[in-house]
Amino acid sequence: MSETLHVLVAACRHAQDIRKSRFLAQAAPVTSIEQAMAFLHEVADPTATHNCWAYRIGQDYRFNDDGEPGGTAGRPILQAIEGSGVDRVMVVVTRWYGGIKLGAGGLVRAYGGTAAECLRLAERVPLVAMARLTVHCPFADLALLKARCPGWQARIEQENFDAEGATLELELPADWLAEACARIVDLTRGQARVRTVPPL
Repeated sequence: MSETLHVLVAACRHAQDIRKSRFLAQAAPVTSIEQAMAFLHEVADPTATHNCWAYRIGQDYRFNDDGEPGGTAGRPILQAIEGSGVDRVMVVVTRWYGGIKLGAGGLVRAYGGTAAECLRLAERVPLVAMARLTVHCPFADLALLKARCPGWQARIEQENFDAEGATLELELPADWLAEACARIVDLTRGQARVRTVPPL
């Protein structure tokens, strides 16, 4: 697996015919198991012979052979995901049987190969580790603080007010975390209360 993990920019697909069977791989970026299963239900063809799949989301992964012999479909798809260096992805490979049996080795190559080619052709971007911050600052510093957020690639997720000021919930690349915390303290002359929170 490559050192830098990537995520897909958008859903993609790749089809090929192997000894009269048609294989269609469809992949999509996902951030939860629910999203992965929703994609499966969206693209699985009930008229096809098999809809085999695998997903990986960080340390979570699962695969399914959907009636093909054990280990010949879902696991090769998962291995294609791992070999491609893509994370947070669901891949569904649909097969329409063409009358010629491929054998176990042929199935492994067909499912794994179609999935791997789909991911190879997909547009992708590096996976950026994100961090979350809550910042409570006096009203006087709020406008300046908000104006500086784009410079730290920080997105304001939530904004709440109380009698003493505002609380901002920020999401930003983990690489910017230390810099942003230091700048916030400087900008507010030590008035802001900064707290990191675990990512979602």
